[in-house]
This record gives sequence, C-alpha cells and structure tokens, in this order.
Amino acid sequence: MKQEIWTDGVARPWGPWTPGMRAGDFIFVGGQGPIDPETGSLKGETIQEQTRLTLESMKAVLEAAGASMGDVVKVTVLLTNLEDFSGMNGVYRTFFTEPYPTRITYGVALSVPGMRVEIDAIAYAPQPVLTEPKGIEPGAWRTRRFSRQSVSGPM
Repeated sequence: MKQEIWTDGVARPWGPWTPGMRAGDFIFVGGQGPIDPETGSLKGETIQEQTRLTLESMKAVLEAAGASMGDVVKVTVLLTNLEDFSGMNGVYRTFFTEPYPTRITYGVALSVPGMRVEIDAIAYAPQPVLTEPKGIEPGAWRTRRFSRQSVSGPM
C-alpha cells in the first residue's frame, strides 16, 4: 500500500509530484530543494544556506511520516556546480550520524534558476501505514497540505 506524505514543513510542489511516499516499510522523500515553505520561493545564496534548507525540508517530510534522518539509508545529491561539494558536505554532516546513508552525488542542471542543490532520500522505518485523519474528506491529501500537527482528531 502506498501512502502520500504531506507536511507544512515543505513548499507545495509546483508540478505533478508528492513530497514523500510511504510504501510498506520504506519512505521515499522526493527531491527537496531550497524552497521556502512559507513563500514558495528560492531561498539562500550560498551552497551552505541552500543545503541547510533542503535538508530541513527532507527532515520535515520524514517526521510527517513518523521517521527521522537516522532512518535514511540512501541519498541522492544533485549539485549544479561540483565545486560546491565541500560546502554541501559540511552541512550534510550536521544532519546525519554514523553509520551514514549510502550516497551518490551528480553534477546537473536544475530547473529552478539559482537553485544549487536538490536532494532526495529513501528511509527504512517499519511501522503501520498512516491513514487519512478522520474528518478530512477522501483525496484531500492531494489538494491541501496537512501535517500531524495541523489536523485535529486521531490519525
């Protein structure tokens, strides 16, 4: 069973994708970038600022799914300039502990002008699949953003 993961901790996607998806014991965090969750705009000038916001968004998706950065087993990092690797890596280290997730880093062109980094992840977090909260109409997860904190009633 697949379960979409939505949270107010990330910007609303501007295309046809979901911030996160739980499939059984795995959580797939879609590509996160340095997009301010409140404004939906690119934020941060340096690779360090952009990496921090990107990883904060990843953390928000994981927490909405009942997981943590410690549950991440695989990370893909996309950099528009591979010379930013060291700056990205310095911030990355502050979000993960040993044993570090497996990781690959690519040099790419990203679709948002000024965006220097995008990161996705896979986490392993065995627990019950989340269900839609009571009092929310079916399918609302696709059109509105909810977090565990913003929905009243048991989940």
